[in-house]
Amino acid sequence: MKAVLPGKPASRLQALATGYWDSRRVTVYITGNAFAILDEPDTLLQTVYDDDQDPLESVALDEASGKIAVCTRRAVRIYRPFGREDNDLRWALQDSFAIGGAQEAAAGADTDNAVGLSWGASEELLVSHTCLELYQTSSTPKRCWRKPLANPVRLASLSYDSAYIASVGKYDKLVKVWRRLSFGADEVHFDFIYLSHPQLVTNIQWRRPFYIDQTIDNVLYTFCTDNQVRIWAGSDSHGQQHLHLWGKLDLAVAIQDRALLGSKTPSLRLAFIMHGRDLSAATEQAVQDGPSPADEDASALDHLIAVANRSPEVCVVLDGRGRMSAWGFENVSSKTQKPSIFNVAHVISPEFDFLRGIPATAMPHVEAYSYCNRGGHLHILLHFFDGRVEVYSSNLASFFNPNPNAKRLALEGLWTGHSAPIRKIVRNFSGRAIVSRTEKGESIIWKHELNAKRTTLSRQVAIKHDEHIHRMCLLRKGRFVVFLRHQTISLWDCRQSAPLLLAERTYDVSGKPLCLLILPRHRAEDYTTAHIATITSEKQGIVWEVKLPFYSPDGAPVVNGSKHQKGSIREFVTFQLADAGDLAYVLPVDPAGSAPIISGFLDVFARDVAISYTHSGQVEFWTARVDQQGQRVEWLSTSSMETGIANPALVSGSTMKKAALVNATRSAFTIWDIRGARLEYTQEFENHHTIKDLDWTSTPDSQSILAVGFPHRVLLLAQMRFDYLNQGPAWAPIREISTRDMTPHPIGDSTWLGDGHLVIGAGNQFFVHDRQFDVSSSLITSLRLPDRKGGKWDLFDVVQRLNGPLPVFHPQFLSQCMLAGKTALVHSILMALHKTLKYWVEGEAIDDYLGLRMEGFYMDDQASKASSSVMHSGEYFSRRMSQDDSDEAFSEEVAVAIGEKLTRVGLAQLSGHEQIQLVDIVECVGMVEKQRRSLDDNGARFMLFFRQHALRKGRTSEIHMSWREINWAYHSGSQDILVDFVSRQHHGTVLWEGARESGMFMWLADNAAVKAQFELIARNEYAKSEVKNPVECSLFYLALKKKTVLQGLWRMASWNREQAATQRFLANNFEDPKWRTAALKNAYALMSKRRFEYAAAFFLLADHLDDAVNVILNQIKDLQLAVAVARVYEGDQGPMLRKLLEDEVLSIAAQEGNRWLASWAFWMLHRRDMAVRALVTPVYDLIETPGSPDLKSKLFLTDDPALVILYAQLRQKTLQTLRGASKVTPKVEWEFVLHNARLYDRMGCDLLGLDLVRNWEFLKPSMNMRPGLGGEIDPLKLLKRRTSLVVADLPVTPAGKAAVQMMAAAAAAAPPEMKSGFGGGGDNGHGQKKPPPTVFEEPDANSLLDSFGF
Repeated sequence: MKAVLPGKPASRLQALATGYWDSRRVTVYITGNAFAILDEPDTLLQTVYDDDQDPLESVALDEASGKIAVCTRRAVRIYRPFGREDNDLRWALQDSFAIGGAQEAAAGADTDNAVGLSWGASEELLVSHTCLELYQTSSTPKRCWRKPLANPVRLASLSYDSAYIASVGKYDKLVKVWRRLSFGADEVHFDFIYLSHPQLVTNIQWRRPFYIDQTIDNVLYTFCTDNQVRIWAGSDSHGQQHLHLWGKLDLAVAIQDRALLGSKTPSLRLAFIMHGRDLSAATEQAVQDGPSPADEDASALDHLIAVANRSPEVCVVLDGRGRMSAWGFENVSSKTQKPSIFNVAHVISPEFDFLRGIPATAMPHVEAYSYCNRGGHLHILLHFFDGRVEVYSSNLASFFNPNPNAKRLALEGLWTGHSAPIRKIVRNFSGRAIVSRTEKGESIIWKHELNAKRTTLSRQVAIKHDEHIHRMCLLRKGRFVVFLRHQTISLWDCRQSAPLLLAERTYDVSGKPLCLLILPRHRAEDYTTAHIATITSEKQGIVWEVKLPFYSPDGAPVVNGSKHQKGSIREFVTFQLADAGDLAYVLPVDPAGSAPIISGFLDVFARDVAISYTHSGQVEFWTARVDQQGQRVEWLSTSSMETGIANPALVSGSTMKKAALVNATRSAFTIWDIRGARLEYTQEFENHHTIKDLDWTSTPDSQSILAVGFPHRVLLLAQMRFDYLNQGPAWAPIREISTRDMTPHPIGDSTWLGDGHLVIGAGNQFFVHDRQFDVSSSLITSLRLPDRKGGKWDLFDVVQRLNGPLPVFHPQFLSQCMLAGKTALVHSILMALHKTLKYWVEGEAIDDYLGLRMEGFYMDDQASKASSSVMHSGEYFSRRMSQDDSDEAFSEEVAVAIGEKLTRVGLAQLSGHEQIQLVDIVECVGMVEKQRRSLDDNGARFMLFFRQHALRKGRTSEIHMSWREINWAYHSGSQDILVDFVSRQHHGTVLWEGARESGMFMWLADNAAVKAQFELIARNEYAKSEVKNPVECSLFYLALKKKTVLQGLWRMASWNREQAATQRFLANNFEDPKWRTAALKNAYALMSKRRFEYAAAFFLLADHLDDAVNVILNQIKDLQLAVAVARVYEGDQGPMLRKLLEDEVLSIAAQEGNRWLASWAFWMLHRRDMAVRALVTPVYDLIETPGSPDLKSKLFLTDDPALVILYAQLRQKTLQTLRGASKVTPKVEWEFVLHNARLYDRMGCDLLGLDLVRNWEFLKPSMNMRPGLGGEIDPLKLLKRRTSLVVADLPVTPAGKAAVQMMAAAAAAAPPEMKSGFGGGGDNGHGQKKPPPTVFEEPDANSLLDSFGF
């Protein structure tokens, strides 16, 4: 559902027209330089903007053809309908013509003469101004009659059969009625008479026929300032008098106003005619509905039927103050039956108090219309000339029911808005009020009731300005508004219908004011004092203290005797925001998240009030505190980051420290988490999609939603869970709202209301969209949502499904548990799922936590094993679980059973793709469990994700394992088993493509194993096709320096035309510089033929490893092959490998922000201290790179909570890693752990985040330790408890031998300070450690490191 405010209706007599055409009600009215076409009261069909500078004067609708005519003082334009067959009704310009010729049109534009329009039969159109003109518009408009008049026409109306024209001039007492004498196309003649009235005539209208082609006697109703409505009916058409006075009704007498009985000034009345066709249709509907509950004896319905049986026309009279009287005109124009005027009803009800809030002495101008569609109830349109149209519907039996308890009127719509295009919309903090400003200087304050049944905005007050407004803000739920102009600031009271200027003062500050900020209150009780700040482009600022009049915050009237305070503004303090950098703009933040708590503290937890950005793209959030005693304002930057986006065109921030930036060309936007210093989303659009606006809101549970505004649409994006396994997006567009169907005018601005409703201002109009939308038309197609009644879903519910906590059987939750080493917990979850599915019956809901105890998710492993498998008594499936089931352990067979069940049972919490992933991960866990006894944890992690990668290879674009999985395998002690596993996955024949996919040559630690596997790859590459081609394996054998093997293969390649030449060439001695040069020439020749892999082989033949590696990197673009060739050709200690790792790999890691890659590279370089630090610190902060890091390096995917797992594992593995961990300060480690806990939260794994912060073990702070003999702090003293083994890999100098010896002794004697730890090692209980040697002996790398997989 949505509410439409179609624009402010023009205050003109003919600004609104309504009619029944093509079995639908069409209402059209003028607003500004446009006209709005509506179907139902809340359904806008189309808005047509007129390009003419002259204002629109009149509008008319032809019920026969559906054509709409509008005019200015110069020209008339006719629009015809089309597209109704395709259910896409629109009106398009058919033709236009000047009024009375070009000279008269130019003269008419300079006068105040009104121009009127009226439709008749056969698409004839009457145009009235200084003369009367009749046009035939069925094809090209043709004037068929013209009559100049002495007095300009104020009102003119053509009868429905085009037989009569009634016209009246300005301030005229005479109505001139023209009778048509001929209906020919060429010759049209009229004669006329005058109908005399005692006072000025205010309105005229003809009686409407029951249907289009009905022939009826014409009846004219005239309304006069003497409070009389007169009925003029036709007599003998051959006589001289063609209309005579049939009767009249005194409106003042119809409703006696006791307050004005003694007054000489008659009380003006509001009256409208309910034509016979409307009375008949409304009566039929009332009879079908039956008597209302408030009228149990059905007397009101019987009375209505009795009235309708007399077939009268009804005149409804209103005084606007709660009284209504209805009078029937019976036998109008009948020549045989006696005419009569009788009373239908007289009702007093507060529902008829249309003028509430307006003084009794004032009588605003109101035009009233009524209609009734077939099969519908009576509708009343009240056009108030203060700029609104109210639409009411009523059951006619209840409308005429004198019972004071009867429910008579229902407000169906309120048509209002602006009369000029909207430029800016600003909301108050709670979202209960907004202020909108137009390009012509009009500002309107609108109120919104949160969570109301009807989505609408109620107009509070309008304020007009001559001077341009720089900034504006609302105070106290829209009760007051502050405007900042060029040199003045003003405060307005908006509590009454008429605005009141409370205070205004001038100010002087250097620079352009960029914003108007409301600073947080010190105490909630200080609601009559506000502090408002502005900051200029030159970083200068002013804070004003605004005193507000006393009022009751809950809406109750202020009790007499309470304090009185006049509104005032005084300059409180000036300041300078010196730390803001090269300031480009400052904006108030959009409210989001939970309601702010007034703490009075100035810290990073205080509510943000502003967001600033510089020309270089640095974004900063600010909070402020007002110090009343010190007469100062303190500013604090709560978070900031350098985004690297130069000269952003738009920036918007929310109080949850989310920021959206639009690039300089407005063709792309990015979403940043400033607190986490990460990029979460980026999207580019084509150039014609210009981004105009950004607005933030959030759900009650703090899930962010961003509205991105374009010229004709608004895109809503919602937070998604972080997905590091599939590398899915962190944000997704979930809904698109287009305004193009309703208005051609581009969107001026948009904003969120407090309850998640979105207000869009386009042209003169507001479109208010509530949270309900059709999921089938949503932009999210993968989300499995339960069907709702009516096919509608709540925006907040959808966002919660996209970003809320995951069920424990979700594949992402299970994967993260496996990464965290919680294998027992995964088994418990899968066993619970197995038993749930085993006893599941259709229609039964599945619990997100499967009945498992919460403690099992965040207690340490020993407690987890004891508690996670224990069910709450009586919960979920425990009532059906047999004793045999509870003793069953997880195995590969159980995994197969779960997989079979999941292919038949759809889990409501998972999408189809997620359920397929769950089947995969269950199979993988089962397979890993089978190998569990021979695998360590890291090997199990690699095996699980490699198998999962193999299963979903056809469904994903990933071509190789990620560097995270390569790190697990690299730090595994079961690499031989992993090699065998990879080989079996490829059916024993691993080609280079398969080896690269598994990352084998990155994670194999033993160089001998690397060469052995490389030789296997060479053989497989040679034998991969039936035609065995030595070219395919040349690079591999030459990297292994096995030229003789390659020569043998060439001897068998007799089919190859290159055989003879290649054999002769390979037979040479390549130790000779001459033949090396020849090999180089061949390599360059192959480069020119784009045979890059073969060229690299010849570079190796020439012993130019660096050239071969460069070709592989730059032309083949295979980093893994380059590393593998370097490792095989010169070993792991070679200079080329070191150069490759330092110059290329670490550079790539810094550019991409890939911490996994950086940690692996540092470990390969034997910089294990840096390998540990790279897991914690962004790579571009650790090493200097020639270029600045790109946006990808700041993407959220560079974070990964598994980093904290590897960090906890590696930091106490060797003395080097301990030293690296000591360089990570406790504050940095603290922030790192909290950061990863927040990542778990964003992933939907809240329980794992709780486990991390509850069980993390920090190293002892190094600042209180004394350095040893070598000047270094003993790394072992950082450990809080005894560790099983720490490899001594620090480089040892002669001066430091004694220090190392003391370190080893200290390690053996360290007291065990036991503490439950997330990543702690602890004594494994496998027995005593060996005593340290009395003389330090450097361990042999092969004997010691191989057992650890290095």
